[in-house]
Amino acid sequence: MAHSYLLEVGVEEMPAHVVTPSIKQLHQRVAKYLKDQRIDFESIQEFATPRRLALLIHGLSDQQPDIDETVKGPAKKIAQDEDGNWTKAAIGFTRGQGATVDDIEFKDVKGTEYVFVEKHIAGKAVAEVLQGLPEVITSMTFPTLMKWGYNNLQFIRPIRWLVSLLDDEVVSFKILDVEAGRQTEGHRFLGHPVEIATADDYEATLHDDFVIADQAKRKQLIQDQINKIVEAHNWQVDWDADLLEEVNNLVEWPTAFAGSFDEKYLALPEAVLITSMKDNQRFFCVRDHDGKLLPHFISVRNGNTEFLDNVIKGNERVLVPRLEDAQFFYQEDQKVTIDEYVERLKKVSFHDQISSMYDKMARTAVIANMLGQKLGLSDAELADLARAAQIYKFDLTTQMVGEFAELQGVMGEIYAKLFGEKPAVATAIREHYMPVSADGDLPATKLGTILAIADKLDSIMSFFATDMIPSGSNDPYALRRQAYGIVRMVAEQGWHLPLLEMQGEFAEAIHNAGIETKFDYTKNADQVQAFFMDRLKQYFSGEKLRHDIVDTVTDTRQTDIVNVLDAASVLDDQKDSDHFKDDVEALTRVLRIAKKGQQNDVTINPSLFQNSSETKLHEAVDQLQGQFAELTMADRFQQLRSLAPIITEYFDENMIMDKDEQVKNNRLAQLNQIAQMAGEFGNLDHLIVK
Repeated sequence: MAHSYLLEVGVEEMPAHVVTPSIKQLHQRVAKYLKDQRIDFESIQEFATPRRLALLIHGLSDQQPDIDETVKGPAKKIAQDEDGNWTKAAIGFTRGQGATVDDIEFKDVKGTEYVFVEKHIAGKAVAEVLQGLPEVITSMTFPTLMKWGYNNLQFIRPIRWLVSLLDDEVVSFKILDVEAGRQTEGHRFLGHPVEIATADDYEATLHDDFVIADQAKRKQLIQDQINKIVEAHNWQVDWDADLLEEVNNLVEWPTAFAGSFDEKYLALPEAVLITSMKDNQRFFCVRDHDGKLLPHFISVRNGNTEFLDNVIKGNERVLVPRLEDAQFFYQEDQKVTIDEYVERLKKVSFHDQISSMYDKMARTAVIANMLGQKLGLSDAELADLARAAQIYKFDLTTQMVGEFAELQGVMGEIYAKLFGEKPAVATAIREHYMPVSADGDLPATKLGTILAIADKLDSIMSFFATDMIPSGSNDPYALRRQAYGIVRMVAEQGWHLPLLEMQGEFAEAIHNAGIETKFDYTKNADQVQAFFMDRLKQYFSGEKLRHDIVDTVTDTRQTDIVNVLDAASVLDDQKDSDHFKDDVEALTRVLRIAKKGQQNDVTINPSLFQNSSETKLHEAVDQLQGQFAELTMADRFQQLRSLAPIITEYFDENMIMDKDEQVKNNRLAQLNQIAQMAGEFGNLDHLIVK
């Protein structure tokens, strides 16, 4: 017989951003627990509100299946003494299997007899298995944890009730002093405690008690209500998926409504208005059909339509002080010059072990200029880049950003334009923060991209130089996100910049510019290289590349990110070709033997050659070396593979480890030249060829 089982964990209101991940986590943990316990089920339905996480499991089996298995024990010579009596080892083994020595059989295993017993494990009833769920629930992890009372248990919020129903029967268990039963809580203000008759009645019972437990249905209702308001007023709504998700996880019985504010506030920058409404009040902004922002908003209350006019007035009243503050800050900020704001950055700490924000900008300006020159920017572009780098953090000392931190960069662009800065400079100021998340939008302009790379490079190298290196999940300064952003930007632009090789150049240029630092930029350079290779692995994870190719190209001395990306593309393109195996084997043979010699450049002495194969290889390699740096990665690989038959002939005719030390070193030096070029593709030993 198939059963339905309801599990509900009732808590104090959770933060909105935690609700969806938490129900997903509970689903995964319970599903794994049932699988581990050999309990079959058809499906699991999720329900989540700010006050509850619930699962309705459909098609649950009656019990675990019985298990009959043959269990191997100690060898016969250990299980019995010389007189044939059972030893403690045999008795202990059988007792542990729920059997006796009378159940022992001897079986031959590769010439040795061992003890075996037939073990029967009766399957537990599903109700008994479900009593183990408290351990599943209390093992959940959350970004923040709370303790309550005198208990040691930590959970996202205090647990207030538990529901555990197998069809219409309570499956009893406890978490702390909370006993599982059939009573749940309805809406905090509109509902009341209510008993659930059967597991399948859960959703309907809560609906009658002013709780829409299904997140998808609740979200759709919110959208329908907002669309109805929009249609009635002939508006357009700014649909924001993140805001909709947040609002959905703040309410149990949603009722949408429209409010208004004074038109005078429309004189504020649009970004300020939207931030005041969306981020601070969770309001949806509305526009006319020309896209112009209107002095209205839409919000959602956690309740019904009763006294809705009072709710609307209350929300309008709360919004006004925010807009008044924004208007005041906007006007006051314009009374101070950009140069004054920049000067204030001398007293703003980037990090107490590194420097002020002012000094960070100075370092970034040097890095940005070097990158700009390598990329061939015009004098005018370099001038704009220099100006942007000189002031790009200035808005951090404005009152607006002090109040609305999420507007940093945005206000920098707005104020820069108001103060007469060039549009390219203003845009770069906003774009230098991008991308703001792992998959966030990238800067759209060249200057913005260069400034963003320079700023992030300075942060990464500064923290590494002061030994503040991310470890495990610990990354308080978001260095992984910044490095991944650099990888994405460089890949998007296709810029050949040996960023990791340039650390020494950056340090020297910063010193020559008279900028004092408390640290050595080049410290932990190898760890910076490894750090970026890990970010490249992250980038490749979305490219569906074979793991051995990823391991090959990221185990490299290559410092040009685009070259690493191109190397992976070349190997991926070549991996199925008929010649790939022979090419790779020829090159890896060279690499393995070349490791036995000196790894630095050694001058080849042709007078030590003993046969034509050495001359032929020397001439081919010498010609290739002269053009190698100018070739694309695809052409480099083709040129290297063209050496394969020459390499094969070379090995056939020469003993590399010759008794003559000079001849041996000369031959190792020849192979090392090839190894240096092949190393541009990474460590080819990782490649799997068949």
